[in-house]
Amino acid sequence: MTGDRADDTSQEARRRVFLELFWLWLGTLLAIRAVVELQGGAGLPEWLLALVPLLFIYAPVALCRFRKVDSWSYRLSIPAFRDGAAWRQIVIVNIKVVALIGLPFLIGYHLYQTILFGHAPGHLMPPDSLTLIAFQLFFVAVPEEFFYRGYFQTRLNEVLPRKFSIFGVQMGWGSVWASIFFAFGHTLVLFQWWHFATFFPGMVFAWLREKTGGVMAGAVFHALCNIAVIHLDWYYGIIGP
Repeated sequence: MTGDRADDTSQEARRRVFLELFWLWLGTLLAIRAVVELQGGAGLPEWLLALVPLLFIYAPVALCRFRKVDSWSYRLSIPAFRDGAAWRQIVIVNIKVVALIGLPFLIGYHLYQTILFGHAPGHLMPPDSLTLIAFQLFFVAVPEEFFYRGYFQTRLNEVLPRKFSIFGVQMGWGSVWASIFFAFGHTLVLFQWWHFATFFPGMVFAWLREKTGGVMAGAVFHALCNIAVIHLDWYYGIIGP
């Protein structure tokens, strides 16, 4: 049931898969928004927000059961801690991606904040960075990658063949559509005008999914992106105590 099997690329199959994913996306994101609104608006305990990653993970698993397919066939799992080869691949590919795009991003971010908005660098860094790292990796990045790149992208690959080679990795329109769902999913939960731009890192996460065959490499880079932006926002005084 992966994107490597013989695909059904008929128009009817594509329509059926897009409808399936749209309703999964809409239902999951509306449920997540309800959780966020209830917790913030009704003053309910913060542990209620633990439902957010659970929804991202278990909604596609429940759909797999409904479809009577094995969710394990979508390669959604995290490598075993003793799987040294898998973890080495995850580390190495993230180092290469950071080395390739890290410096241009920092330069662009600096120009964006200083020239366009007049923000001066040099502010304090956020407190408790270790908690921030754990939160972004396990509460945000892993569940979202499980949902969008794990289930959505692989499901779309079944009806949208991977015809393009990007840095030696076969990709297709499934990666693009998964990244579109990812970008606008943020807006459905909490509107911010810049959410459309998350499409672009989403495509990097999609590439990492295809490169490694799993979700953890993309989750690590996803978390790194979030952590970097939060620290930069503090450093340039956009957010703070």
